[in-house]
Amino acid sequence: MTDFPLMFRNTLFITAWNIIFTIITNSAAAYAITRYRKQSRFFNLLYYYFISAMFIPFNVIMLPLVREVSAFHMDNDFGMTFLYIIFGMPLNIFLYSGFVKQIPVALEEAAVMDGAKPYQVFFKVIFPLMAPMHATVAILSFMWTWNDFLMPLVLLSDPKQQTLQLAQYVFQGQFSTNYNLAFASYVLVLAPVLIMYVFFQRYIISGVLTGSVKG
Repeated sequence: MTDFPLMFRNTLFITAWNIIFTIITNSAAAYAITRYRKQSRFFNLLYYYFISAMFIPFNVIMLPLVREVSAFHMDNDFGMTFLYIIFGMPLNIFLYSGFVKQIPVALEEAAVMDGAKPYQVFFKVIFPLMAPMHATVAILSFMWTWNDFLMPLVLLSDPKQQTLQLAQYVFQGQFSTNYNLAFASYVLVLAPVLIMYVFFQRYIISGVLTGSVKG
């Protein structure tokens, strides 16, 4: 009834690409902002600009976002992936920034003295050291993207590109609800999140605590 394989592929596609690009782009942005905050007023303002977005509910920007997404033809899985990466930046930059502050600048200076360019310093020195925070961000992004209902509901227009959360609507009728089938489907949808949380919950707790260090 839910076309589970297709919806599972759609949800997995959005979630997987979101995690990959979120880790690469958000960690790079957080690293640049954190290292240059004290030297540049622009980067300091940029940090607070991203952090301030954490206090804006999605409901406030929902209707304007629907118009923009429709105008740019982003009401599909690729557009959803891009939006998840953007909307995840405030929290992820906050977490990554707290972690980057604990990495000694001397490591980067040594790499520069050895002839490394800025992008080499980040990808060969800093990026591997951020592995614990990568795990935390990946898990939080997975849980948010996989469980999200509101954004796909208002943005996805093609039924064949719907996610698993939207597919659960099929059990809700005008006069009745198939509770036995609905709850069986709910368990299948929740299973990946529960399994990931059980095995990786220590990374979530330790990563959030580490990334929330006050600067």
